[in-house]
Amino acid sequence: MEHVSTSPAVNSRGKIQPVRGRAMPKRQGPLDFPLLITVVMICAFGLVMLFSASYYYAQSRNMDNGFYYLKNQSIYFALGFALMLVLSFVDYHALEKLKTLALIVIIALMVAVVFVGAERNGAKRWLDFSKWGIPLSFQPSEIAKFVLVLYMASFMSKRPQLMTNFSKGVFPMILIMGVFCILLLLQKNMSMMVILVLTGAVMLFFGGARVAHLLTLAGIAAPIMVLAVLKEDYRKARVTMFWNPWDSPADGAYQLRQSLMALGSGGIFGKGLNFSRQKLLFLPYRESDFIFAIIGEELGLVGCVLLIAAYAFLIYRGIRIAMRCKDRFGSLLAAGITSVIGMQAIINMAVVASIAPTTGQTLPFISAGGTSLVIFLCAVGVLLNISRNTQ
Repeated sequence: MEHVSTSPAVNSRGKIQPVRGRAMPKRQGPLDFPLLITVVMICAFGLVMLFSASYYYAQSRNMDNGFYYLKNQSIYFALGFALMLVLSFVDYHALEKLKTLALIVIIALMVAVVFVGAERNGAKRWLDFSKWGIPLSFQPSEIAKFVLVLYMASFMSKRPQLMTNFSKGVFPMILIMGVFCILLLLQKNMSMMVILVLTGAVMLFFGGARVAHLLTLAGIAAPIMVLAVLKEDYRKARVTMFWNPWDSPADGAYQLRQSLMALGSGGIFGKGLNFSRQKLLFLPYRESDFIFAIIGEELGLVGCVLLIAAYAFLIYRGIRIAMRCKDRFGSLLAAGITSVIGMQAIINMAVVASIAPTTGQTLPFISAGGTSLVIFLCAVGVLLNISRNTQ
């Protein structure tokens, strides 16, 4: 068999000519190991804090002798870590071919939530497959924000010249965001709607939309959110009680007061790992939405600052990847993934510290919730793959 060389040929003038035959393999650089190590460290720290925050509650409810949450989260972490490594070696350009299918599927799943979703705490946000013998329950909205990032990154990378035109560039993106927002309002999931709108606004900014167009988006979103708050009494209570949770009669203010007591009693260095008092059935959702309060109580201000620094470093690496990516699609995709992780972490910690109204958003990589952990790790896998195509 004749051997076909893949080395470049040099003509008589000394110029390199491509050799006909087998295509040159696409070279990819190394993974962003600082990002990988940071994510693994945050996840490992999350497992430790989850066990500390949930052991007493699980034991008091006879959930596998106190190890219920730790065991479940460890299984999902192993699955998510494996998928993250796989996706870090799968060319992210392949995802662009799935953008339309992903958008249709996620909209269909969110519609299914509205009609047949499981209701928990007065809201329909979950698809529960346990009734069919499948031990799986998840929120399609957790995937929706990354599907939105994927679709917008593809649209804006192919039509950069249209992003300064409102009707042809910005409006189609607002239309898709509007569909998501309507479905999220029907699910009574306004907190996720806020994250999705902020994510879309960030993507439009990176994609080249004019400031006037972003102000138009804000003008459309603001009154809708105000009406959504005024329509439901529990939303009005959440907005008002965080201003002064100590005097608020709302039921949710109890949770917020316990959270502030946990943060305040932790002081500078904390009470020590496993010595939280608020986790002894005083603070609701101590293992999920309000785990940051337990971190503050046990590890103090020092522990909180170190965790915030880890998130900040993760965001820095994501922005660095986005800025150094060789193609526009990868750059926008990296920026969007980084924005989702950063915004959700900021919103969760702001809620725990009573800087923002109470929401039901988890702390990425740390809060209890297997499907959320897997989805975030998969997103980091895509981000790692983009890091291999940087310069």
